[in-house]
Amino acid sequence: MRPMVQMPKAASPFHDGERKVQEKLGDRDVELWAQGAIRDFMPDQHRTFFKAQPFMVVSARDESGRPWATVLEGEVGFVQSSNPVSLEISSRPAKGDALETALAAGSEIGLLGIELATRRRNRVNGKVVSSDETGIRFAVGQSFGNCPQYIRSREYWWNTEEPAGPAHRGTALTNVQADWIKNADTFFIASGHRGEGDSRAYGMDVSHRGGERGFVEVIDPQTIRFPDYAGNRFYNTLGNILVDERAGFLFLDFATGSLLQLTGRASIDFDSDEVARFPGARQLVTLEIGEIVELRSALRLRWQQDGSTARSLRLVEKKMESADVTSFVFEARDGGPLAPFQAGQHLPIEVMIPEVGAKVQRSYSLSGSPSENRYRISVKREAKGLMSRFLHDHLDTGAMLESRIPAGDFVVEDGEGPIVLVSAGVGITPVLSMLHQLVAQENGRDIWFVHGARDGLHAPFREELARLTDGRTNLQTHTVFSRPASQDKKGQDYQEEGRVSGALLSRLVPDKKAAFYLCGPAGFLAELKADLSARGVAENRIHFETF
Repeated sequence: MRPMVQMPKAASPFHDGERKVQEKLGDRDVELWAQGAIRDFMPDQHRTFFKAQPFMVVSARDESGRPWATVLEGEVGFVQSSNPVSLEISSRPAKGDALETALAAGSEIGLLGIELATRRRNRVNGKVVSSDETGIRFAVGQSFGNCPQYIRSREYWWNTEEPAGPAHRGTALTNVQADWIKNADTFFIASGHRGEGDSRAYGMDVSHRGGERGFVEVIDPQTIRFPDYAGNRFYNTLGNILVDERAGFLFLDFATGSLLQLTGRASIDFDSDEVARFPGARQLVTLEIGEIVELRSALRLRWQQDGSTARSLRLVEKKMESADVTSFVFEARDGGPLAPFQAGQHLPIEVMIPEVGAKVQRSYSLSGSPSENRYRISVKREAKGLMSRFLHDHLDTGAMLESRIPAGDFVVEDGEGPIVLVSAGVGITPVLSMLHQLVAQENGRDIWFVHGARDGLHAPFREELARLTDGRTNLQTHTVFSRPASQDKKGQDYQEEGRVSGALLSRLVPDKKAAFYLCGPAGFLAELKADLSARGVAENRIHFETF
């Protein structure tokens, strides 16, 4: 009998600080699925995305080792990617910028591409390979996507005047700078960690934070603080701060292209009574400011101060779809036409929540048919979800709220071969909208709708799916329950017990021309994408949306 050979364990994408925060906040399963989500190369989708951006946010350390963040800008195409492990960026920081001389060969940097108009963002960290007066060449260390949560939608344009603002340095906030921070709804954090030895988890990082105006507090001229909410559960920023308290904050004045750069020492409050003052917050992060650099009109880019509002919406129907999912159907307040959307896109909404005394913004996938002049979102009630609890418990028909224009690029692409719509839990919402669209188009392509749920009580839209599939020979559904209840009947309520996997999808749809559209929790997506890729499904045939 052959001895069992134990395969080597893949290197962790996280360092000790990140793992400690994951453990503390109860997200111990992150590392199980993050291997597939955090890559050492950029997928083609990310490379294409970066090349389409007019700016990138970058983090690095100055000659004293202090982290800062700044913006590199250029006409679309100033970022190029000759291969999946490198970026060429034809831009340099502005004169007087805190990182003016920091982007030298060998420097560790973090990069964030963020498309404010569509609320997409992707991150990539690594090292500068070469640098000259025209820009830098960058080698990838880690690459991963981010969800659109907390991003304010904004359109941009170019100012015709050349940037000319001088740099002002200080160690304490002026009244003008304090007001700038108090009115901000967006900023960026630079952080990093370099431990002993060599690890792909080490290096610089830059991340986005967003909220309602005033979510960043100015405690005094040298101290600011903000509440931190649930995100992608990687905790890169918090993990870095836990083991290296040095951090840099960047605030943008979208109307003038001005930058406010701060560096100092950050701390995290996980457990004090102060955290409870911010409903939904998981911790508070405080920055003790060491130095400030203000660059007036440093960029040619300009953005809207606020994202454009589509119109006021009126709730006309509220329907429970399962034990924990409820649909909310909206029409225009004045009965007029709504901005059209493509199946798979999401709707940003703003709701005044008395519990926090402010408007709160969230985005939810549209779950209805794009052909109707109404918006339907379907929301799972989360025990600690500020917005979901309010919608379920307090929003009744007739209520009004504000929305922004539907956005997102998780949409069905033209092509040949079967279309496989795959979801888990409330991830069913965008793919259900896709199903509505495909049924209406009748383009002749075979369609599979595969959904995973806990049991019948937690499987929404069952009657709706039955109506959509009735009499259509090119449309098949397959439901998987992980824990069927005693009343659930196999063959009637569900087809098999277990979880949706690559093996299942390959068995149902062996056609190599099939295109897969996946939506669900991050762990579900990472495992499924990796499984499909391992079974020979081309990357450009796997499309996904996380929540």
